[in-house]
Formats: sequence, structure tokens, C-alpha cells
Amino acid sequence: MKNYRIEKDTMGEMQVPNDKYWAAQTQRSIENFPIGNETMPSEIIEGFSFLKKACAIVNYKLERLDKKKCEAIKEACDEVIEKKLEGNFPLVVWQTGSGTQSNMNMNEVIANRATEILGSDFRKEKLVHPNDDVNKGQSSNDTYPTAMRISFVLELQKQLIPAIKILRKTFKKKSKKFNNIVKIGRTHLQDATPLTLGQELSAYVDMLNKALEQINDSMKYICELAIGGTAVGTGLNSHPEFSQMVCKVLNKQTKTKYKFKSHPNKFHALTAHDGEVVLSGALNALASNLMKIANDIRWLASGPRCGIGELNIPENEPGSSIMPGKVNPTQSEAMTMVAVQVMGNHTTVSVSASQGNFELNVFKPVIAYNILQSIKLLSDTMLAFNDKCAVGIEPNKKNIEKYLNDSLMLVTALNPYIGYENAALIAKTAHKNGTTLKEEAIKLKLLSEEEFEKYVKPEEMTYPKK
Repeated sequence: MKNYRIEKDTMGEMQVPNDKYWAAQTQRSIENFPIGNETMPSEIIEGFSFLKKACAIVNYKLERLDKKKCEAIKEACDEVIEKKLEGNFPLVVWQTGSGTQSNMNMNEVIANRATEILGSDFRKEKLVHPNDDVNKGQSSNDTYPTAMRISFVLELQKQLIPAIKILRKTFKKKSKKFNNIVKIGRTHLQDATPLTLGQELSAYVDMLNKALEQINDSMKYICELAIGGTAVGTGLNSHPEFSQMVCKVLNKQTKTKYKFKSHPNKFHALTAHDGEVVLSGALNALASNLMKIANDIRWLASGPRCGIGELNIPENEPGSSIMPGKVNPTQSEAMTMVAVQVMGNHTTVSVSASQGNFELNVFKPVIAYNILQSIKLLSDTMLAFNDKCAVGIEPNKKNIEKYLNDSLMLVTALNPYIGYENAALIAKTAHKNGTTLKEEAIKLKLLSEEEFEKYVKPEEMTYPKK
């Protein structure tokens, strides 16, 4: 075939596109796994690049790799990080469960590009070997889980944590602004006692605070790296100091808030991914809270005339192809769809992590794919929701006051003065007759008008009193 070259591996020859840096093992994976459209996330490729660069540096320091090869590998890795070698990482998620093909894809691309950097044509000779040089002291079994954890930390810092803080800031500002607007509360979808709109929104602020804390808690597990465990955790063909040294270089390279460290038990690092379950659980908890927030806001903004209508939200686009003038809470809908996807991803991660047979978990790529997708979706939806909805939320004071004044649950303030049963009698009678609490309290001769107005003050029902 034209525009192809012959590459060899231990199983024989393969035809490889002449313009690509990958070699035989990558090509085999392309042909053996024509499954789906989900390619290995670019974040994993970036994580691998940082890792391979760090490994080259450490192997040189340990006098296991000569300086020229080390420098060439480093330069090739930098080019991958800078996205100068796009199009050379074609493999799908649905491959070997250890991620071996993606590790070899990275090794082959870096080796061939490093050969080119050293001044030779990799199509004719190999000055840098993918296994002996780029993969020195490593195995797919320890590099893939390390690369994916590097990618998690980087993406959390780059995307998710900033997005949470932006949405939290908006709700905090709204909570403060609306703190004196008294409204009726609702529990069980029924009227409850009053609170302020600011208090209601303060719950969302704390949910986002807790999300940051939970993600931060998970990092003590995610920052433990498998590198140095090689095939089964024993560290065969590695160096006793390799793992610690690689982590030190990675911390210098990535400059993350969270510091990578060598996993204290490499057998655990290779065979189980409970740390990923904890991180995914934190993402799942965030998704659950975002579902709650989005649902609350679209219910409170429902209407415009036949719903609750206590909030006004931005009108971003026509809501119907048949009903003129209809506007829908589309940002809430998008965020709730993201939430259910993340919940599904968490189930996938949980089941995948349970499949650690003997010395190796072989569901690593699907774990990585789902966690990275969750991080991306949550980050994007929070920013969109913030910019296109949350910042524009305003109270509909007319409706808020109407519901507050019509609520029968204001009667709760009378409990300390006339008792629960008498207060219930007033509420039930008012509801049956379609009258007000004040009218029935006076009719039943349980309170005078002056006493009712003294005891039933909605604004004083929003905090505990001595």
C-alpha cells in the first residue's frame, strides 16, 4: 500500500502510515479494537507525557540512560504536552484493560520522534527504542494508573475546582443580597415555615464548599502513584529509588497544589482502584447537589403565570417550536442531564474498581475515561449555569409576598402560646373555610387580633429566639 511503511515488533511486521510516529504495536491495536468512537482522552496522553519525561530524567540520574537519549525523550514529551504531535494517538478506550496499547502508543511516538530529534530518520533506523529506552524501568501496569492519576489532579485543578469556586461566589453574592427577603419554606412539596431567600441560597453555597472539601479529601489517595511497581508490584527491572525520584520530578514539572508521592504498597496500587472510587464518589456527590440546585431553581422559577414563580431567571432562547413566547429553564435541564451522566459514570467506576483479579485491575481505561468525562461535564455545566442562569437570578417579590401571607404554616409561631392542637385547629379551619389564620383565631376565641399580630411575624420566624 502506498504511503505506508513496514514496522516490526516481536510478533512480526505491520504496515503503518508513513506520516505517523507510531509503530507496530499501535497499529495492531487500531486493527484489533475497532470498538466505538471513544478515543483515549487527551488528558491521559498529557499525563503520560509528564510521566515519560520524568522517567527519562530519573533514568539519566540513575545512570541507566545516556544524556542524548534523555534530552531527546524530554523534548519529544514536551512536544506532546504542547500538542505538536496531534493525530498520533488514535487508540480507543476499549482495548486491553491495563492500557498496554496506549502505553506502547506513547512509547513508540516518543521513541520515533526522539530518533528524529537526534538527527536520524526513524523510518530507517531506531536510535531510541520504545521499550528499552522510553519504557525503561516501567510496565504498562504501573505507568497507566500513574498517568491517569496525574491527569485527574491536573484536570481537577485546571477545570473543576475553579468552576466550583465561580458558582459558589455567585450564590454567596446572591445569598447576601437576598438575605432580608422573607419567603415561605417548603418541605415534602408542601408549605412549611418561613425563611429568607438568602438562607435558602446559602445551602447551595455550603454544598459547593463541601464539594471542594470532599475533592480535597480524595487527593490523599489519588496522589499516591503506582510507578515503580512494574508488572505485579515487586518493582522488577526498576530501581529502589525510582518511584520516589519520579514523584519528585513530577511535582517539579506539574507544579500542582497536591503533591505526588510513591504509593506505599505497589501491590495495592496495581490491583485496586479504591482511590478512584473515592474521587468518583466526590464527583457523584457534587452531581447530586447540582441536581438539587437545578431542580430547586427551575421549580421556584416555574410559570410564568401558573407555577410557583418566586424567582425570575434569564430568558436565553425560545423554549418551544410550537408554543410562541414560551421560555424554558434550559440551563437547569442541561445541568440535571450532566448530573445523571455523572451518577452513571460513578456506577461504572465502582463496578470497574471491583474487578481487581489477583495482581492487576484490568478496567483501568474505562475508569479513567469516566472520571475525566465527569470532571469535564461538571466543570462545563457549572460555568454555563453560572453565566447563563445563576448570575441573572432575581426575586419575584410580588409572588413571594403572596405565598408568604397565604401560608397556613405561619400558625407554627403560635405553638408556644396556644399549643400545637389549638394551632392545628386554626390552620385546618382556615383551610376548610378558605379564610385567613387571623380570622379563624379570632372566631375560635383563641387569640385577639392584637395577640395574633404580636405573635405571628414572619420575619421573626427565620431564626431561633430565646
